[in-house]
Amino acid sequence: MSLLNRPAFAASTLPTLIDALVEQGWFIGENFLDAELCYDLHRELAQMAERNALAAAGIGRGDEHQLRHDIRGDAIHWLDRESLAQRRYLEAMGELQRELNQALFLGLFEYEAHFAHYPPGAFYKKHLDSFRGRANRVVSTVGYLNPDWPADGGGEMVIFSDDDSEREVARVRPEAGNFACFLAERVPHEVLPTRLARASIAGWFRRNASLGGLVDPAR
Repeated sequence: MSLLNRPAFAASTLPTLIDALVEQGWFIGENFLDAELCYDLHRELAQMAERNALAAAGIGRGDEHQLRHDIRGDAIHWLDRESLAQRRYLEAMGELQRELNQALFLGLFEYEAHFAHYPPGAFYKKHLDSFRGRANRVVSTVGYLNPDWPADGGGEMVIFSDDDSEREVARVRPEAGNFACFLAERVPHEVLPTRLARASIAGWFRRNASLGGLVDPAR
């Protein structure tokens, strides 16, 4: 089996993911992603960071896009299929998109994603990935890439209740292989300050075309 055809996650986990989205609006899977794929993606992102090939992330859409380091402190690079690892990840998300459409009739037809590098001390304050009634971003995903993340490393993503944005319902440790998936316009979340460099891939399944990447707030 070629590396491109090697599964990035176990298909048997998808029914659990879909059930969780329906029942509570979010899913967290530990060791969900293939370890070798996470290693390759982490190495690629680390090399980008070393050569300053990442762009500071902003908030807002279109003309309202702005850099706000008091709100988010990560740097990003949009996935462009330049590497085998990127192609494997995007093919896996394509499979997930087909399963979501078949099971939930969401009408998803596009997926976009970027690497996210959080240097020590960086965070992202509580936010939604899409605004109610304008849900071009329908389902959000986050894949984590850091191997051997320590218990005191910080950088967890906190998920809050969709009917009480002050009530925490889950935390996702940014350990390689972990994967989160949630409804973009319903689930508030934040990234806590990280003590170490934190690596992830944030992505969104959409119902309409992207606008050059400068769209709803990203992670």
